[in-house]
Amino acid sequence: MTQSYASQPDPAIPAPRAVRWPQVWAFIALSFGLAWLIDLALYLQGGLKNPAATLLLQVQMLMPAFAALLLGVFFFKDSPLYYKTDRALSRWFVYFYFLMTAAYLAAAVAALMQPDLTVTLSGSLLIFSLLGLLLLLVLRWRGGAGSFTGGLAFGRFRLWMLYGLGMALFYGLQTLLNYVFKLGTLADITKMFPPGAAAAVPPAALLASTFLNAVIIGPFLGLIITFGEEYGWRGYLQAELVHLGRVRGVGLLGIIWGIWHWPIIWMGYNYPGQPILGPLLMTAYTVVLSYFLAYAVFKSKGVWTAAYLHALNNQAMSFYMLALVTPVSMVMSFGIGIPGLILCALVVLLLLRDPVWKETD
Repeated sequence: MTQSYASQPDPAIPAPRAVRWPQVWAFIALSFGLAWLIDLALYLQGGLKNPAATLLLQVQMLMPAFAALLLGVFFFKDSPLYYKTDRALSRWFVYFYFLMTAAYLAAAVAALMQPDLTVTLSGSLLIFSLLGLLLLLVLRWRGGAGSFTGGLAFGRFRLWMLYGLGMALFYGLQTLLNYVFKLGTLADITKMFPPGAAAAVPPAALLASTFLNAVIIGPFLGLIITFGEEYGWRGYLQAELVHLGRVRGVGLLGIIWGIWHWPIIWMGYNYPGQPILGPLLMTAYTVVLSYFLAYAVFKSKGVWTAAYLHALNNQAMSFYMLALVTPVSMVMSFGIGIPGLILCALVVLLLLRDPVWKETD
């Protein structure tokens, strides 16, 4: 009898593994617990009307990466970041991130106790964004691409720019559609500046300056903050959930990411006055955005691509909505409203045609 080897596994190809659910649940519990505790403190101190709200929302953004790194470095022994086995240069950035998170938490507590200190504290914390960028460049220069392990890879800078350009143009198109279909009104950019400065500078120069700061410089200054979400969601959780299949795993991640935002949506963030429809629309938005960011990570092989695009997304949306065309209704407008979500879903359907979604992890 001849034995058939057709069904025998190839020892050179690693067998696909299952999702490590106990670790995933530990991450979800910690990242949600920390972020929602911050949201509760903000709610009890006046919600989004509190002068410290922006600072606390930044601290919240740091929590997913903080949770994933804390668990990976000190508790998950099979993690490539485990402190007893990780000798990559990227570990120094991890330790810096712990220090930065502690500084932001301390500043948030101080701002809640003394709201008048918020502007000073927020300004002083910018040093961490600059130091973080400098540290990344130094470590990348000293160790090369291989020095960033454990989901911390940089990705291809060319794709940062390519996908970033696509995102900026896409939101520009949605802004134009808001204007054409009368779903928004032209914004008065002079209201974003002190009266004296606005009177002394032509509106075109103000617009160019705002664009430069928001869309060109801003994403790099916000890179370390958005890494706080992206390493947690794309760097850690996505790397686990894609073992369910890339399309299914990313969709589940988008739902989890949306639910994580619910407390601030209930407080009126993004969808004011929409405590029921707002969380649902936010979840739909995080699902479609998850597919785009996941696609960028798959193609560029780096979580920092997603961190850059996340920062650009936030900055570009703010620029278009505050400086160009302000939506009449956040629900019925292009951008993060229902028409915008439909347009985003069409883009996602095109992205899903790429063979990269059929690859296994």
